[in-house]
Amino acid sequence: MLKKILAALLCLSLSGLMAAVHAGDAPAAAPKQSAEQFLSSLKFMQGKITLEDGIATLDLPPSFRYLSPADAERVLVEAWGNPPGAKSLGMIVPAKASPLDPAGWGVIITYQQDGHVKDSDADSIKYDEMLKEMQQSVLEHNAERKTQGYPDVKLIGWAENPSYDKATHKLYWAKELQITGAGAPSLNYNIRVLGRKGVLVLNAVAGMDQIAEIRSEMQHVTAFTEFAEGQRYADFDSKNDKVAEYGIAALIAGGAAAKLGLFGKLFALLLAFKKILLLAVVGAGAGIAKFFGRKSKVNLDK
Repeated sequence: MLKKILAALLCLSLSGLMAAVHAGDAPAAAPKQSAEQFLSSLKFMQGKITLEDGIATLDLPPSFRYLSPADAERVLVEAWGNPPGAKSLGMIVPAKASPLDPAGWGVIITYQQDGHVKDSDADSIKYDEMLKEMQQSVLEHNAERKTQGYPDVKLIGWAENPSYDKATHKLYWAKELQITGAGAPSLNYNIRVLGRKGVLVLNAVAGMDQIAEIRSEMQHVTAFTEFAEGQRYADFDSKNDKVAEYGIAALIAGGAAAKLGLFGKLFALLLAFKKILLLAVVGAGAGIAKFFGRKSKVNLDK
């Protein structure tokens, strides 16, 4: 499936691919661009990277490269067929594979500044029960996704069981997702780095057949990603800093649902599909109105 899509990139306008994937129509007329031209237009950066507003740094080894927020969106939208408008802090990609290769993958970086997340619930979370609720919520929202032109999604289960490292304040888990008509399942490998005022969000987008590689490589990504001095978890000032309205459990099940007081019933799900489909956020109340009213405005961090 991925090879067919990659081949299509060589002859279709990259800017028209998203419309073709969603609507099933021929891409809109636009100047054709080869894969080589698209890649040469991207600025791959290496070494030490300071993220927007100096919130965190990436000390990249030679095996990784970084794309700016603008270039990251181009890869997500023009190459991988995701809707536009998603704000990120950029993307980390492996140096050994092009984002257009079937073996290519990327780590989308965002920052969720909802306050200092307390981790006191980390040892009491029942992940099996949480998974069942998340799976049911995904199924319940398929009807809404269809009305917006998105195919059905099924949350198959944990591809990596959630775990929390109290020493580094880093949270890990992975989801296996199946989208109707997409062939092989997709992998979302998630890392959350807890900080003083919010959470650094790292979402690896790949195929399920890459999980062994992603599991290994994400350990390196976690190691070279750190909050800047003054923004780390230990820098929390209880007298002046805001505390988030949710804990570790809601970071996995969806922070937006927790903030709306609907945790356990609704699930705010990020779906990012490599070279296949979409980024979609499912919310409730104001969240649904905001997303479905202007679906080009998608938050990556929920």
